[in-house]
Amino acid sequence: MIPSDVLVSAYVSGWFPMAIEKGDIRWYSPDPRGIVPLESFHIPARLARVVRRGTFRIAIDTAFERVIRACAESERDREDPGSWIDEAIIESYVALHGLGLAHSVEAWRGDQLAGGLYGVALGGAFFGESMFHHQTDASKVALAALLDRLRARGYRLLDTQWLTDHLVQFGAIEVPRRRYLSMLDESLKIDCGFR
Repeated sequence: MIPSDVLVSAYVSGWFPMAIEKGDIRWYSPDPRGIVPLESFHIPARLARVVRRGTFRIAIDTAFERVIRACAESERDREDPGSWIDEAIIESYVALHGLGLAHSVEAWRGDQLAGGLYGVALGGAFFGESMFHHQTDASKVALAALLDRLRARGYRLLDTQWLTDHLVQFGAIEVPRRRYLSMLDESLKIDCGFR
């Protein structure tokens, strides 16, 4: 398990951990860095219709450990041979959640957890870690709900670590590490309160 103070110190310095193989955790600070500019976040028209229909009920922090475990399982399904979210990572983020620093955004359909995401909130920055879905569009609806929450609370930075085709459709871009660290520094000066 990574001590919570070490995790927090890494995030405020622009680093994050990933498990490479059992018992081997490495630290990353990509250059360039993926972010979603909060002022230009874009919800595709089809997803906007899903959100308006109210297909999924959004909840915050009601099933954090279930979300991170579902993300780990989703990673294992996509990646070979395994997930970058191992048991040490899970325990580390569950501990951060207990401190009120890691959060989940969940998309529920009835009593079923249909999808969601988790990440770390520090100051005015949210560090997105992973997302999953068991039902079509559930993780995207959770992401849209996250963006609404971050905007409403005055957040300045949504870190996605790397740029993916999936995130580009929402307006994600890459910025050089130097610019990212400057944005991070400014974001950490404000206290937005995720909950």
